[in-house]
Amino acid sequence: MLSKKAKYGMKALLRLALEAERRPILIEDLSEHERIPRKFLEAILLDLKHRGIVQSRKGRGGGYFLARKPNDITLGEVVRALDGPLAAVPCVSQTAYLPCDDCPDEDACAVRLAMKEVRDATARILDRTSLLTANARAARSARALAAHRRKP
Repeated sequence: MLSKKAKYGMKALLRLALEAERRPILIEDLSEHERIPRKFLEAILLDLKHRGIVQSRKGRGGGYFLARKPNDITLGEVVRALDGPLAAVPCVSQTAYLPCDDCPDEDACAVRLAMKEVRDATARILDRTSLLTANARAARSARALAAHRRKP
């Protein structure tokens, strides 16, 4: 399950992506607009800053902004930065592999094989979805919903 930290991190970054060409966003505005507790958001943004995903500027006109273009930041990178490996079990992790103590034959383990498929599918989707494409998808969905509501 995705942690609140990763979910809030994605929400904050998606908002920053919408403002990427305009201006940095104050943490207060980001917290209020995305309904993320401020102290939690501060910790999340600090983690993302250490990972080179966001930058900040102090003083007048300051705030947080993306360190790279929205198309160059994937949801997979964000989840890994905030939650760690995508794998549900460590024996299928590509970045934090650990063998299972209770598994006599890793190659024939049904749980491992199923969880590897889950990890691979999850990674494929998250690593192909940039902040730009996620926002574009959300905008299309909102337009379709609005059009559907207008129908008599």
